[in-house]
Amino acid sequence: MKSEHIEQREFVSWFRKTYDPVRILAIPNGGARSRSVGAKLKVEGVSPGVPDLYIPEWRMWVEMKTADGGKVSTVQRSWLDYLVSIGDCVIVAHGCEDARRKILESD
Repeated sequence: MKSEHIEQREFVSWFRKTYDPVRILAIPNGGARSRSVGAKLKVEGVSPGVPDLYIPEWRMWVEMKTADGGKVSTVQRSWLDYLVSIGDCVIVAHGCEDARRKILESD
């Protein structure tokens, strides 16, 4: 089983090769951090639940999960619903292949 990190890395690599020069960026909300770093990031605007990736040109957010599961948390669902309500596109992808398929279908 591939980790979410590996799935996301493979997807971003594919996206950049396929859609050059469309930009994609990661939102670094996850990961272990010290309490002091977490507090600093929080006051700088880091917000739990924001999707993993953003494609500004398309106003599209991508929430990556592992291919064999991974569930959207309550705080993630709140963000996803909000983003859709303001007219942005949101994809929840279960692995790189699912993300590719959903991007190609939206193209």
